[in-house]
Amino acid sequence: MSALILALAAGAVIGLALGALGGGGSVLAVPALIYLLGFSPVGATTASLVIVTLTSVTALVAHARDGYVRWRTGLLFAAAGIGPAMVGGALAGRVPAGVLTAAFGVVAGAAAVRMLRARPAAEGAVTVRPGRAAAAGAGLGAVTGVLGVGGGFLAVPALVGVLGMRMRNAVGTSLLVITVNSLAALSMRAGTVEGLDWAVVGPFVGAAILGAWDGKRLAVRVSGYTLQRVFAMVLLTVAAFMLIDALL
Repeated sequence: MSALILALAAGAVIGLALGALGGGGSVLAVPALIYLLGFSPVGATTASLVIVTLTSVTALVAHARDGYVRWRTGLLFAAAGIGPAMVGGALAGRVPAGVLTAAFGVVAGAAAVRMLRARPAAEGAVTVRPGRAAAAGAGLGAVTGVLGVGGGFLAVPALVGVLGMRMRNAVGTSLLVITVNSLAALSMRAGTVEGLDWAVVGPFVGAAILGAWDGKRLAVRVSGYTLQRVFAMVLLTVAAFMLIDALL
């Protein structure tokens, strides 16, 4: 199968995940770029930041129109993560490929377990604790910088499990966090962006953006609890695959 077809197919799936789940795009993009399209781990993490940033902006606009973005909480998360994301982005190129793959699997698995254990939040008002939001945002930014992920697959569990946010609001708000963190991490990877294969990355981004619009419509039709469970199971599958590959 040609690289173009693989890029289009993977991009559509990743856009669907971002639009419907508010995360999971980068945790799926990195394995797709490595195992389907032949990118190196460092190149894949950089390319995934480009793909997820552009796709997240598109999905964010759609969710914001429906009032599902908690701007104050999202900006607090994002602001706390900018510095760590930049530091992590600068250090990422020095981390061995095997360590990157293993760390990716561990982080994805931990996030999935937390999401499976978290109960859906009530439909009432959300009480935001600035200290907890800032601490979670800083940790999220560091992971974004080093692993090349937008952070939505960690932001959604944090917003739901730590801050008690409703799933649909967590999905929309996480897209804001993803966009800011990814941009901060990309600012420290300018040199590696120039070396990307844009004949693959370009179609990947286009398919992901179209998929994000479909994902947003899916999120409206499916309950938050169902989305939460699907999200967690996808993460567990990816985590297991990455860990097995790193260890063998």
